[in-house]
Amino acid sequence: MKLLSFFFKEREIEKTGDDAAVSSLLAFVWRMTRWHQVWACLLAVVVAALNLAPIELQRRIVNEVVETQNVPLLLQFGMYYLGIIVLHQAVKFALNTYQVWMTESTNLYTRRHLLGLYGNAVDEDGDENSGRVVSIIGTEVDKLGGFVGEGLSQSCANVALLLGVLGYMAVVEPSIALFAVGFMVPQIIVTPFMQKYLNKLVERHVGYMRTLGDEVSELDATPDGGDLPILKKIFSNRLRFNMLKFVLKAVLNLLNSLGPLSVLLYGGYMVMMGETQVGVIVAFISGFDRISGPVRELVGFYRVYAQANVQHTMIAKWMDKVRD
Repeated sequence: MKLLSFFFKEREIEKTGDDAAVSSLLAFVWRMTRWHQVWACLLAVVVAALNLAPIELQRRIVNEVVETQNVPLLLQFGMYYLGIIVLHQAVKFALNTYQVWMTESTNLYTRRHLLGLYGNAVDEDGDENSGRVVSIIGTEVDKLGGFVGEGLSQSCANVALLLGVLGYMAVVEPSIALFAVGFMVPQIIVTPFMQKYLNKLVERHVGYMRTLGDEVSELDATPDGGDLPILKKIFSNRLRFNMLKFVLKAVLNLLNSLGPLSVLLYGGYMVMMGETQVGVIVAFISGFDRISGPVRELVGFYRVYAQANVQHTMIAKWMDKVRD
């Protein structure tokens, strides 16, 4: 009950006495979470380690248990496997809850802070750009808070799992690992180039949505009042963004699929030549299945970080404008 009440209580974030925005996105993350971010990252590494453990169990079940037809040992390994799965889900649930708690605490504090700044500006200069304020305090804060709660710890889990699987492959069968991992290199090269253009489209979209909020708040009740030019710009910009995102996703999925295929072909050849065991191929296929997710999410983290950085910069500029 004490643990439950802890997560249903907002995190107390000390005020600095200065209403200015922090200098960077990472500074904002530390400001909102402090050492909770470190504990979340450590918990994420534990989640990754538990996700890695079944790969070795799969190899040993195929090579040591099935071939020897040892039923008691098979049941023993099955119980180990089940225990790891249950423990993995329990720790992952704790991590997800921790991340949500940090996210919502950040959202609550940030909204209170921005509303306070806006309230002071209204008292002094009157109500201006109320539609823009709704957009900032609503969806923009949600996206920024989501990165604070999940961004760093989730990336720690993905990096730990990726390094763990690659290290395991290198120890068990280095030649297959090297051959298959070569398909991951293009992903590292392609993503940054496409992400630069995506960032521009994100920044443009945020600006369009703020403009839309301003125009809606001043909209006249006329028959053609809903025909706003900004809507066409939003439509066109979102199409470009999603088409580019889908192209990037398709390229990454194709490259991820080539890894297991290379293991089947090259590893299968090694099995036929008597140079490795079937259990190694099974473990490697399972390993690639596990790292395809982290690779995809790490690419996604790069995208989310870039977008959150754009969001933070634009909110900071708005805060400076309101304070002046």
